[in-house]
Formats: sequence, C-alpha cells, structure tokens
Amino acid sequence: MPGFRIGVCYDFRNPPDSGIAMPQLYGAVLDQIAWADELGFDQVWFTEHHFVDDGYLPSWIPVAAAAAARTKRVRFSTDICLLPFNNPIRLAEDLAVLDNVSNGRVEIGVGIGYAPHEFRGFGIPVARRVSLADESLDVLTRCFAGERFSYAGKRFKFDDVVITPRYVQPGGPPLWVAAMSKAGAQRAARCKAHLLPQGLRADSLDTWRAAVTAQGGDPAQHRVGIIRGVLVTDDAERDWPAVRRSERYRMQLYQRFFAESGEGGRTGGTGERIPQTWIVGSVDHCVAALVEFVRDYGVTDIVRWGAPPGLAPAGMNASLGGLIRDVVRRVGARIA
Repeated sequence: MPGFRIGVCYDFRNPPDSGIAMPQLYGAVLDQIAWADELGFDQVWFTEHHFVDDGYLPSWIPVAAAAAARTKRVRFSTDICLLPFNNPIRLAEDLAVLDNVSNGRVEIGVGIGYAPHEFRGFGIPVARRVSLADESLDVLTRCFAGERFSYAGKRFKFDDVVITPRYVQPGGPPLWVAAMSKAGAQRAARCKAHLLPQGLRADSLDTWRAAVTAQGGDPAQHRVGIIRGVLVTDDAERDWPAVRRSERYRMQLYQRFFAESGEGGRTGGTGERIPQTWIVGSVDHCVAALVEFVRDYGVTDIVRWGAPPGLAPAGMNASLGGLIRDVVRRVGARIA
C-alpha cells in the first residue's frame, strides 16, 4: 500500500463580511503554503468552481505555480479540476509548464462537474459533460505519454500534437479521478487512476476496487484521497464554533448546487457513507479517529482545509502545526 500523506486544501472563498481583501487572502494563503512546506506537509490541493460571488478559485494552475516558486518539496494537485471547462490540450500544456516550474511536483484530480450555472456561463450543455470529460481523459493520457498523436472524437479533434515542454515526471502528472457514483468509479478504474471518492461507499469506493480487480489490477497499489477536516485543539469549545460557522457557510453553496442540478440524490440514498465530517479534539482523539478512518476505508491521502471561508489562514496555523507535529507521525506509525 502506498505511504500515508497529509495535506492542506484551498478554495479561496472570501465571504463579503470577512474583512479580508482578496489580494490579502491570496498573499496569506501563499505564506501559509510556504510555511506548511517547511513544516513537513506532503501536498497542497486546490478546488475549482466558477462564477461564485465570494471569489471561489476558478483557475488553480497560476496559484500552484506561485506556490511552487516558494516551496521545495510539497506536491500540488486538485480536488477537483473540472474537465468540461478545460480544453484538454491547453490543460496538458499548462500542466507541463507547472511540472517544470515545480520540478516534478504536480498531480491532477479531475471530475465532470454538475453545477448548472457553470455550464450556462461557459455556454456548454450539461448533457455534454460526460462525453467532454471522457474524451478529455483520453486526450490527457495521450498527452502525458509524451508521444506525438492525433485524435478524433465526438467533442474534440486534434491533429499531429505533441506536448512541449516535456514533463519532468515520466508519464506526466499522476492522475486522480473523482467518483460519487458507480459510473465515476468505473471511469477511474478504466483510466487506471487514483481515486477521489465521496458519497456512498458501495457506489464509489467498493465499485472502483471491484472494477480495478476485474481489470487485473491491484487497488492497494493506487492512492485513495479525500478532503476531511481535522481540528487539533485542547479546547474545542473555544476553537470549534468559528470553524463550524465557516463550514456551514461552505456547505450552503454545495447544497445549492445539488438543488439546482437535481442531483441531490447523490448525497442521499441508503448505505454506508464515506465520512467527511470534521474530526475535532485532542491529539489522542485525532490520532485514534484518523487511524480508524484510514484502516476502514483504505485512505492514503487526507487533506485538511487550510483556510476555511472567512477565517484568516494564520489563525489556523496552531491546529495545522499540531496536526503535523503531534498527530501525523503517530498515525503513520500505527498504520505502517
């Protein structure tokens, strides 16, 4: 099984009443990423959404490039990059530049999108999202191979293409695919990708493992990653309420997206759900909860929000420091 990794995640959402100017927020996050790199975090993930009033990050590669210039070891990825809104050749080129800027520290997690307002904004019918995503994955894997190719699909046609500059990483950036459904899990398996599961375990995680095995692969050789908050604190009554308010604000947007898309059933259904609720408490409590979570679900990568909406990033540093210094090493020793 791949080794356990811990990271931080950013969406750059900035509520109107935060009192933080957007340039200030970007600067503070970059400062925190540089600090997290020195502290020993393994990775930084970015999320992507478009046309959101609070400035939700729409373009992650420029931010990752800025962060790469200030760091030495931390890796950069997404949960998730929305494929229907990205030309796959341009995305592959941008990733090649980022791979060189970071000296081989880039990965990419992708998904198909679901928020109707985004598809309207880009002038793309929602009905095309699956075909756009599937063809984009076909093209990306050809780009990552580093060979010249042509492609003719329903959505894309490219002739005599080779990506330059060459990727630092042989085979290009490691690929992750998000799954909230059986179809998403099977897509990840077809691509031989790492998995970003959500929702019902049976639909995403278990279906993916079965599909990988059916193809002759070994799920244990792949990574499984998830965003899950961990607040290390010796006084939850003092530290948790502000984070809880921020998380409630965060989730209102996703609930709106699900309601508008008519796909709220993805968050419903019966059966065991993969937990993404915050773990809050002492070092001992967080260690025990993370060990149980990793063992139960085979998770290899856990990424915690670095700056919940409306909260100054530096205000989370004490908890992040406790997570990496006091919790992660003990978790790694117990799951090894």
